[in-house]
Amino acid sequence: MHHLTEEQIKEIKRMLMTMKEKLLRSAEEQIKDPSNVTFEGGDEIDRADIESDRFITFRIKGREVKLIHKIDYALMKIEMGTYGICENCGAEIPYERLKARPVTTMCIKCKKLEEEMEND
Repeated sequence: MHHLTEEQIKEIKRMLMTMKEKLLRSAEEQIKDPSNVTFEGGDEIDRADIESDRFITFRIKGREVKLIHKIDYALMKIEMGTYGICENCGAEIPYERLKARPVTTMCIKCKKLEEEMEND
């Protein structure tokens, strides 16, 4: 983390906290939304539409939960002093990349290699 200034770290930490707060607020709003209440009645098509909407909502929530975990992990790494170091090769991750994707754990080179391996 020596390649990042104290101000850069503070800025990224603020970004992470803001992202997390927005996700948590969104989750609270979804819980309070009356459209999440079970709907009994209607024909099979109505029930299928409701189930399809529910499935999409749960998928979105699943992604949000994963992102919250990534945010918490990044915040933990900041506290430990290991943030901004590629977990694959140990290289310093440039500030510009961290600012664009604050939850990243890999440098561009390692991320590209990982994606190539997934596509094979």
